Amino acid sequence: MSREIIVHSLAQARAALAAAAALKLPVTVASAPGAALQSGCGWFKAMIEEARAAHPSAAVTAILDCGDEPGAVMAALRVGLKQLRFNGEGAVRAKLAAMGADFVPAPAAVLDLRGVKEPEAACSVFLEERG
Repeated sequence: MSREIIVHSLAQARAALAAAAALKLPVTVASAPGAALQSGCGWFKAMIEEARAAHPSAAVTAILDCGDEPGAVMAALRVGLKQLRFNGEGAVRAKLAAMGADFVPAPAAVLDLRGVKEPEAACSVFLEERG
């Protein structure tokens, strides 16, 4: 089972992947809620690519939160991001899924790195507990 860590910066993404690689455990790195609307899809994709380059042995899944905006989902798909969170329902959700969006539900347990002073240590503890 993968563990989910919410990251807000490249440093936090690198810390999450470093901890996962050191422990040889898979990890899911997710954006903050609505990040596609605030930081943008391209920013999130670039951040994940840089973190992966720094820790190529880490088994990582990345999820971008698009809030309730279908346009954010479409923008994410255009830059190649498919694993997304989306609060919309019904026909719009079905159409976006048909376009290639893989909507991932929120897990029961997550670690949000907002305000964490030592993110790699926090990630290591979280991943070991969930491992």
